[in-house]
Amino acid sequence: MTAPTLAIDFGTSNSAVAIVENGVLRRLPIEDGADTLPTAVFFPADRGEMVIGAAAAEALIAGDEGRYMRALKSVLGTSLFHEQRPIGGQRRTLADIVTAFLVEVKTRAEAQIGQTCSRVLSGRPVRFHSADVERDQKAEDDLRACYHAAGFTDVEFMFEPEAAAWASRAFGGVGQTGLIVDIGGGTSDFSVFQSDDDRLDILHSHGIRLGGTDFDHAISMAHAMPYFGYGGELRRTFGEGLLPVPKSLYVDLSTWAKIPFLYASETLRLIEDMQRHAVDSDAMDRLHAVIEDQLGHEIAFAVEAGKIAANSGERSAKIDLGSVEKGLNVPISAGSMGDALSEFQMQLREAIYATIFGAGLTPDKITSVVLVGGSSLMNLVQSEARAACPMARINRNEAFTAVVDGLALASVG
Repeated sequence: MTAPTLAIDFGTSNSAVAIVENGVLRRLPIEDGADTLPTAVFFPADRGEMVIGAAAAEALIAGDEGRYMRALKSVLGTSLFHEQRPIGGQRRTLADIVTAFLVEVKTRAEAQIGQTCSRVLSGRPVRFHSADVERDQKAEDDLRACYHAAGFTDVEFMFEPEAAAWASRAFGGVGQTGLIVDIGGGTSDFSVFQSDDDRLDILHSHGIRLGGTDFDHAISMAHAMPYFGYGGELRRTFGEGLLPVPKSLYVDLSTWAKIPFLYASETLRLIEDMQRHAVDSDAMDRLHAVIEDQLGHEIAFAVEAGKIAANSGERSAKIDLGSVEKGLNVPISAGSMGDALSEFQMQLREAIYATIFGAGLTPDKITSVVLVGGSSLMNLVQSEARAACPMARINRNEAFTAVVDGLALASVG
């Protein structure tokens, strides 16, 4: 029996695998019966085996010694992806880690179907990098090399929103002019499609480098980072007057992919110097504790939880920073979050219009908007989609699996 093509949605935040078997779509539960698993890894400090998915986060939360990493997809196409660093007791590159992650995904999928698979159809964003064509191609080349290193001999890619269009057609989207709005962890992708009983036509696709990790970053900078000294001032070593606290460290501390690389002696030396000069010494002491105790991801998880709570309208939503200092809670509301994310609204609206106009249509011709990706559930995304396409029906079905479903369906034509 010929082994099926594995459809893999390798996402910034979550990943999934599916196949078509005997003409039927089948998602492969590669983690505890779930359709998706977090795209995260954990390397124990004792040089134990790497763990992935929910187990990686559980190891971090349990306080196990080691290195937690997430949002690896966001560094594809950059020099950081190939830099060797000491991780898990040996020098590794992020390319090595992505390959190891894909090896584990492949192994689990093959165990589910009882066959060795050499072919993969992988999703990819329309643009890994919005304004750099060469870097965008380098990102695909990086990911292709990781798939090959993981044991796949036949590697093909499909734009993620186009895959979601295949899923939409299969699940009742026949006879529509639709717009896919796919807001993932690291990118936002859009496709306009028309479907009928016999065919699916992709009229235009568009993408920008904006996703849920950018939302988390902006929320963290506005809400959490001031409690660690961001926006504060430093006394001069000599002379009068004050200097602003440098921003770059906080940018990295609120960026999922860069957090692990802050845990270094030079970072601690920088913070210790700022401690001696800080106007707000309590905030700088907290920052020192975060780096010394490697609590950056605990802050990121707390920000993410606060974002979700505020988005759902909880009146008492908060960012719980108790992992750093007992009882430290930062209030967050739909309003304060909206202020932090306001710069992204116009980017989303412009991208939606660019996709529709690129398809040669006007917004009133869109009959259905399909929201895909976990970050598409953010209220600001839904409000922009409604504002841009007032005549369309909003569809949120299968937001987390539409891409992998569509990849599997497309793999058999």
